[in-house]
Amino acid sequence: MAKHRLKQESRGVKSARGALIAGSITLGTMGIAAAPAFAAPVTVPGVGTFDIPGVSPEQIPNEFKPQNVLPGIASAPAPTKAVGQVAADAAISKIGSPYVYGAAGPDAFDCSGLVYWAHQQAGQTIPRDSYGQLGGGTSVSAANAQPGDVVIYNGGGHAGIYVGNGEVVHSSTEGVPVARMALNGMSIVDIRHY
Repeated sequence: MAKHRLKQESRGVKSARGALIAGSITLGTMGIAAAPAFAAPVTVPGVGTFDIPGVSPEQIPNEFKPQNVLPGIASAPAPTKAVGQVAADAAISKIGSPYVYGAAGPDAFDCSGLVYWAHQQAGQTIPRDSYGQLGGGTSVSAANAQPGDVVIYNGGGHAGIYVGNGEVVHSSTEGVPVARMALNGMSIVDIRHY
């Protein structure tokens, strides 16, 4: 008759189980069986909708919850503004700010400083001075000007930002706050699209 061995756990398994139990007791945790995973949809404006594992829908702020989306169907990304429109809107937001020579915002501006700052708000870095702004980008006609385009005046010594509807926002001179003017309110040297 053959000898039968009693099957016993190896020492490694016993040690691992003991360490897990000891660690759980020390940390005050308890082992539980895995539960079904859950995920909540989160919408990032301009990017899309994603399921975030381990997050319940109640934990998501309302501004990040998808709107009018059927379960299981991804929503289209929210429309985003063109870079030039973001720059134009930034310039418009500074109407009334004071002119200060050499200033590039956020509270005071010279002419090229306003244009430079507005483009930074749109995620673009353009030259800081009006002559550099004249040398960058591509030339466009007044008929093809788009919001955000840089309008260079007075031989290259002055810059403004085209905001649409035949208007430019600019910071003209000491004592005069940032304001709107007609696109052709001064002698145009060039219009540059970045």
